[in-house]
Amino acid sequence: MKVLIAGGGIGGITTALCLALSGHEVDVFEQAPELSEIGAGIQLSPNCTRVLHHLGLESAIREHAFLPQGTEFRAWKTGRTISSRALGEDAVARYEFPYYHIHRGDLLALLAAATRQTPAITLNLNTRIEGFAEQNQQVQIQTNNQNFSGDLLIGADGIHSVIRTGLWGEQKPVFTGNIAWRALVPADKLPPDLIRPMSTAWWGPRKHFVHYYVRGGSMVNCVCVVEKTGWQVESWNEQGDYDELKSDFTGWHSDIQQLIDRADGDSLYKWALFDRPPMNAWGKGRVTLLGDACHPTLPFMAQGAAMAIEDSAVLAACLNEGDDVILNLKHYEDLRRARTAGIQNGSRRNARIFHLSGIPAWLRNRAAGRAGGKTMDKLFSYNALNANKKDYAGSK
Repeated sequence: MKVLIAGGGIGGITTALCLALSGHEVDVFEQAPELSEIGAGIQLSPNCTRVLHHLGLESAIREHAFLPQGTEFRAWKTGRTISSRALGEDAVARYEFPYYHIHRGDLLALLAAATRQTPAITLNLNTRIEGFAEQNQQVQIQTNNQNFSGDLLIGADGIHSVIRTGLWGEQKPVFTGNIAWRALVPADKLPPDLIRPMSTAWWGPRKHFVHYYVRGGSMVNCVCVVEKTGWQVESWNEQGDYDELKSDFTGWHSDIQQLIDRADGDSLYKWALFDRPPMNAWGKGRVTLLGDACHPTLPFMAQGAAMAIEDSAVLAACLNEGDDVILNLKHYEDLRRARTAGIQNGSRRNARIFHLSGIPAWLRNRAAGRAGGKTMDKLFSYNALNANKKDYAGSK
């Protein structure tokens, strides 16, 4: 089949690779002049590294990534460890695949390199999709350059998806009341052993701070979320003000102060977090959605990119189940809606839990870790490569 993909981000490029591996011809359309990501880290848990290893990317990922020893939660003021869980080699033993921390730009670069080495994939850069229509068992798309046609269209064009709007109309998101900061800190500017080789989340009243190593441990990625109103710019490209970030975390533990003090000012960005509820349906006919286009996820479970990567594998497998494209796309959606909605809802719930104060925070800290292991086991053990084998007939 000839598959058209709107969007050259992590979800779109991973989908192209999965489809090409399944024997399909793929055209990817990206409106930017080059494939690139604004500097930020990303956590790749075993449920998605299973897919990336399947694509032959293990050695490339290991070259750029950092393998954490575990995850931990710490108290905002004292630094006390509230709970922790080992990962490292334990992740491979428990879930078969590792847990990585990687720079988003590095991940997209290695995905793009694999794409350019795959003859079945054509990258159309600087190409913006302006409209689409289904006609004669084909999908026709109009771009700023020319028109194209294929057997189906996948909207992997992000949280402001043109394909989603074309299918379902404009749907306004809701501001969560949270502002997120992100920054990179050169590790060689920090005291030795200040930052543990973990994914660390500091919980505090109405805000939290997450940090972990990327680029083989040479940089520390920081994501800082604060409840505030009066600023609602939903953009990954908005530069942040250093003094505002410093003020937001006044009084926090000295480890946090040292990270902020040594942050690279050129890597400091902030964006308003908006929420979109799970969709009852993603696509129509020969057009469907993938990743943030259909299930944008708040960053409180570190699963946004992982869900898009899972989508890629499930979609590719479903398209090889029989000749009915429309039925196969429906099967893909049926397999993915409940899981991605669960992640969306869980992330929304964590936004409240992370920011508790007083007695509710004390009760949260006492309970931390009791159910976390079971949640991680269910999340990380998911096998997207075989998800389509479950009750295919029942989805018809």
